[in-house]
Formats: sequence, C-alpha cells, structure tokens
Amino acid sequence: MTDTAIETNGLVKVFGDNRAVDGLDLTVPAGAVFGVLGPNGAGKTTAVRMLATLLRPDGGTARVFGHDVMAEADTVRSLVGLTGQYASLDEDMTGRENLILIGRLLGFRHQAARTRAEELLEAFGLTPAGDRLVKNYSGGMRRRLDISATLMNTPRLLFLDEPTTGLDPRSRNQVWDIIRAVVSYGTTVLLTTQYLDEADQLAGRIAVIDHGKLIAEGTPGELKSSVGAGTVNVRLRDAAQRAEAEKILAGVLAAPVIPGPDPVRVTVRVPGHGTERGAAEDAAKALSALAASGIVIDDFSLGQPSLDEVFLALTDHPATPQEDAA
Repeated sequence: MTDTAIETNGLVKVFGDNRAVDGLDLTVPAGAVFGVLGPNGAGKTTAVRMLATLLRPDGGTARVFGHDVMAEADTVRSLVGLTGQYASLDEDMTGRENLILIGRLLGFRHQAARTRAEELLEAFGLTPAGDRLVKNYSGGMRRRLDISATLMNTPRLLFLDEPTTGLDPRSRNQVWDIIRAVVSYGTTVLLTTQYLDEADQLAGRIAVIDHGKLIAEGTPGELKSSVGAGTVNVRLRDAAQRAEAEKILAGVLAAPVIPGPDPVRVTVRVPGHGTERGAAEDAAKALSALAASGIVIDDFSLGQPSLDEVFLALTDHPATPQEDAA
C-alpha cells in the first residue's frame, strides 16, 4: 500500500510538432479527489490516457500506486477505471444490459454480473430506467450509467475526464454526489475539468496545467491566496463618478481595476499582503478615500478570489468549458 496514487516525473508526449505533455511532474495523494485544470488543448486528456496505459509516453516516468505504467501496464490496468468525455455505451441496449455486458467482459459469471448491475442501478438511481434503451436516456442518465459501468470492478483509482461537460446544473450536481460517494468508499479520483466551480466543490488539491506543463498546484485556498487576499467590489450611486472612483481605488490599493460591463460597479483585486486581515485593512483605507472625495457608495463587498481569477492570473486567459483537444 502507498499514500501516493500517481507520481510522474518529466512526463512527455509528442504528436508531430506538438508537445502535448511537456515534462509534467505530478504527485497525486491517495484517497481523495485531485483536480486537474487547464485550458482547451492544455494536455489534460493526453496525460490521463498515458496514466491509464492507453498511450505510450515519449519521455519521463509515470507510476500508479508504485507501478510503472509501461513496465507494469497490466497491473496498472487492474487498478484503474476511466470515464472519458463522452459516454461509451451501446445505445441499442438497455442500461441493465450494458452493465451486464461490461461485467461479463471483466470475467464475471452471468449471475454475478447481473447482481452487480442491479447494485449499481440502485446506487445511481437508475433502477426505474434499467430496462429502457440507452438511446432514450437523458444526458445526465447516460453519464451516471457510464460512471457506473466504470465501477463494475471497483477501481483503486478512477480517472474522470471532464465528466459533466454538456450537462444541465441538476445533472452536474447528481454527478458530483456520485463522485463524493465513490471517494467515501476509498477510491482515489483524478478529475480533469474546465468548470472551475466543479474543482472548487470537489477537489482537495488542484493542479493547473498549461501547454503541457504544471504551472501551479495546491489546495483551492492556497491557489486563491496566490493571486491576492480578495477583491473589493464597490457599487456607486452615480455612474459619472466611476472614473474618479477607479483612480482612487487603484491608487490606494496599488492594484489594477478589473474591467466589467456595469457602469456603476468597480472591482479591484486587493493584494492584502497575502492575508485576509491585510485585505480588510486595505479595503477600509480605500473606502475612507472614496468618502473623503465625496463619492457615494450604495454597496460594498470584500470577497475571496475565485478560481476563475486564479486561472486567469496563471494562464493569461479565462477558462472556457470546451472539449480538450489534447
């Protein structure tokens, strides 16, 4: 047994002139959700495919629970499960038939496969739809069935590659509940996503990848603190005073104004010397300066940076929930 689920050192994958994964160093602790964030084409899916033994690395090393993904590929495959960006189901079979088929392919006897299928249908709230053809399932139901198929043999490590892409909010929340339940039974989850709120909700630690490289890693709180202690949001009574308010806030806080479409709202990131107390002190000074200049404020708030701001600060562009091409 090991406390480390995944360890990579200098992992590389090249497609022609494209270094999709470029010297990736990653350590994933066992027993929790580890989030991997990155913009479209950052190399997240390519990294997952190498770790799941579906692609052969061109350089570096990767181990899953201490087993080398190349030298011990069969052992690694016995330890992991993978749910990709799209449901890999036979749409002309029922949900129950899909699960039984997967079980039989994994070596289950027929009765054992049926029993396990019934357990999973019940656990994922799919029993009433078990005899319906998958082509008649909603997107959320397909995703739940796809994840349940991955769990026919409960893996020690589950790769979820953008599992909620395209789902409505209710279905996303259902998948989140499933992920939490999977982890509660001892499975480690590596979750790739471009939905920053998803990583914030689920992941104990997060790695940010861009151009195939690790550019930041830590808890959500640590990543947020890395870009400042908070943001000051001020709502003005008079839009004509916005320019003056921006000048005062930027000067007092020694930070740039964050652009926004609302003509009466001004937002500035607060450096705050890396602490919430420092951010509050700086914000108080800024409010006093506004009042001294005769600027009337209708609303004020001091908030913690979001992962969206972290992502933008680290990559110089916002995250967009699109398919990862790499």
